[in-house]
Formats: sequence, C-alpha cells, structure tokens
Amino acid sequence: MADITVQMDKTIENLKHNFAKVRTGRANANILSDIAVDYYGVATPITQVAAVKTPEAHMLVVEPWDKALVNAIVKAISASDLGITPSSDGSLVRLPFPAPTEERRRELVKECRELAEHAKVAIRNIRRDANGKLERDEDLTEDDVRREQAKVQKHTDDYVKKIDELLKAKEAEVMEI
Repeated sequence: MADITVQMDKTIENLKHNFAKVRTGRANANILSDIAVDYYGVATPITQVAAVKTPEAHMLVVEPWDKALVNAIVKAISASDLGITPSSDGSLVRLPFPAPTEERRRELVKECRELAEHAKVAIRNIRRDANGKLERDEDLTEDDVRREQAKVQKHTDDYVKKIDELLKAKEAEVMEI
C-alpha cells in the first residue's frame, strides 16, 4: 500500500504542476518553469537565471541577474507557445496577461478536464498493476486477495476524489473573470 500511495501522490503532484501551467487571466510564475533560455551555451530554465515577480494580477516581470540575458529571455518567451508578447526596456522583461475571452476560458476548462482525465487513467493503471501483483502473490489466499483489492479500490477512489476536487477548483479559477 505504501508503494501505491507514493505512486498516486506523484500523479497528484504531476497534475498540480500541469494545472499550474494552464494560463488563466492571472499572471502565474509557474508558466515560465518549462521555458529554457540559452545561458552561455547551456539551456537553463528562466527561473534559474532571473527573478520572476508579479507586481500586478495581470503582469509578470522577469528581471535577469545578468542584464546581457534580456534579449535571450525575450527570444525564448517569444519562441514558446505561451501566446504572450514580451516587452523589454533593456533591464526587465514585462509579460502582460490579457484577460481571456469566454470562448478561450471554455477551451482552458476543456484542457484542464483532459489533464484530470489523464491523471485518473494513471491512478487506475496503478490500481490495475497493484491488483495484478496481488493476484500473482502465491502466499495470499483468495479471501486475502479480495480484501487487499478492496483496500486498493478504496485508495483509488480517494485519489480520484482528490483529482475531482483539484479540477473543480481549477475550473472555478479559470472561469473567474
């Protein structure tokens, strides 16, 4: 059960990470976590070469520690598929986040639902693998196997509920104007 819990917790953490990258109308520094900038020939995440601040709800400011990186950061953000146009004044990079339209918010909710469904599938795969291990364990009687499978199912149901709660919260955040 401990192994199952660890795997399911990792699935939940992965879902939270994926939800953090979904762009709502609010500025969120996690959106930049997967964007790498060329730092003296090495692809380095923006968050490791610059301070990312949110001075307003709809604005991110990226302040590189090395001012020579400003153009590289602008280039990396422009090349990503964020759909945000960065502006630079030579020492800072500003990222304005326009409020999404109603249609765009519905698309984002759909994307969140897909992410949640993938997480549920991962949880169910963990359950399937655990049940398979229980069935192959020759030290357990049939009754023991059923009892353990019931525990695994209850554990699975708890994690599916957690995913549904995370999805509900993210949908509310996305649909908020």
